[in-house]
Amino acid sequence: MCDDEHHIARRALVVTGAAAALTLGGVSFAAAADGDQETRTIRGTLPTGSPDFVYVPVEVPSGVREIRVSYTYDRPAVPTGTAGNALDIGIFDQRGTELGGKGFRGWSGGARTEFFLRADDATPGYIPGPVREGTWNIALGPYTVAPQGLSYEITVTLTYGEPGTVVKPVYPPERAKGRGRAWYRGDCHLHSWYSDGRRTPAEIAALARAAGLDFINTSEHNTHAAHPHWATEAGDDLLIMLGEEVTTRNGHVVALGTDPGTFVDWRYRARDHRFGRFARRIRKAGGLVVPAHPHATCIGCAWKFGFGEADAVEVWNGPYTPDDEVALAAWDGMLVASAREGRDWLAAMGSSDAHRDPDVVGSPQTVVLADDLSREAIQEGIRAGRSYVAESKNVSLSLTATGGKGEHAGIGGRLAAAPDTPVTVRLEVSGAPRCTVRFVTDQGVLFTGAPVPVAGSGVFEWRTTPANAAYVRAELRHETAAGPLPGALAAFTNPIFLGRVDRT
Repeated sequence: MCDDEHHIARRALVVTGAAAALTLGGVSFAAAADGDQETRTIRGTLPTGSPDFVYVPVEVPSGVREIRVSYTYDRPAVPTGTAGNALDIGIFDQRGTELGGKGFRGWSGGARTEFFLRADDATPGYIPGPVREGTWNIALGPYTVAPQGLSYEITVTLTYGEPGTVVKPVYPPERAKGRGRAWYRGDCHLHSWYSDGRRTPAEIAALARAAGLDFINTSEHNTHAAHPHWATEAGDDLLIMLGEEVTTRNGHVVALGTDPGTFVDWRYRARDHRFGRFARRIRKAGGLVVPAHPHATCIGCAWKFGFGEADAVEVWNGPYTPDDEVALAAWDGMLVASAREGRDWLAAMGSSDAHRDPDVVGSPQTVVLADDLSREAIQEGIRAGRSYVAESKNVSLSLTATGGKGEHAGIGGRLAAAPDTPVTVRLEVSGAPRCTVRFVTDQGVLFTGAPVPVAGSGVFEWRTTPANAAYVRAELRHETAAGPLPGALAAFTNPIFLGRVDRT
């Protein structure tokens, strides 16, 4: 065993900046005989104000079968309201740490204290493959650092021998049987044990089927390692799309339905002006760019990149909370601006972000009108806003707008009519006993219906004109105990726009 000690100078932190990365001095190994193992231990301390990423080079000789890494760090007591220590970890191989991820071999964040890689297998979150000769880099991410600093210890063990056989990945199909043009239910933000979740893909797939879902999207934090492990869980009744939750320090974005094996880098902040590059990476790989929980209060969760590159936005994330209410209001403000300026609008989604028990897969779920149960058709329906969000499979909605001559439009559509044309808005509800219906427009809430009967079903109609409402969308709210605030959402729809588009 060999020890190495690292200390970061405060002057280095000033030079690199908080959003930059820092590479420390490395450790090296000498080649050994088959079956032998060598271990090195690296210790260091990170002060407050450390860079977002610190790289520890490891010189790997030829003939290595497996690399194994474990780490610990101190967690001193801190004053109330002060962040304590949290240190994430991952690894890049001999191809380097350049932004874009050519050398990326895995990331577990703070979910694991050790991992291994070899040709035929790897810890969940890491990519199997040969351990080739060259400079590897252990990536440390000091998420938060206590005032006392963050002292860490890393142990690297190399096992020598003939490499195993690389397993060719198999991925889920891009189409399930489906019902032709129909409403399909899905959950596009889920975590398994391939990042910081606690459920296996098989357990998630079973819960998805029980929740009445037709499709799901995998979205592990900053890794695509799970992609090959979903193939056996897909079936005629369940479409499994592949993606990633790109977890930056300035917000999270779901890459929804990317090509198998697509990795999207996360090592940048808004001020680095790099997000556009990786949004284009997502779309080039056939995916949608969906900012997640944009007003969440956890450290690094609030969305700071703007919505110019987004294809949709996750307005409702998991159990309905005040930050979801803020996200809903902010999205509605974007709809108002779109209607006023006659420009494209951004569709809303909802997902469970389920990690472990008692998180409920499929609560909420996005219900999409699509031509087929395929990756392309589901994405097209989401992008077009032909969807609503419901708390469970029990809740179903149908929202239409009809003009005086029988012309009509559904969710995500436009009823092209003159400003003074009478329009009838009709909402059919099932599975929502005692919930209250609200019709929301660019002028605010212009209709509040009586509670849905105890049986859970009802029909609600409201009459307006395009001059009075540039769009209308529906909300279904639970009863509220007291006070002026509305109850939690049971469901909401994307809008129907009213009137012709004036692009002059």
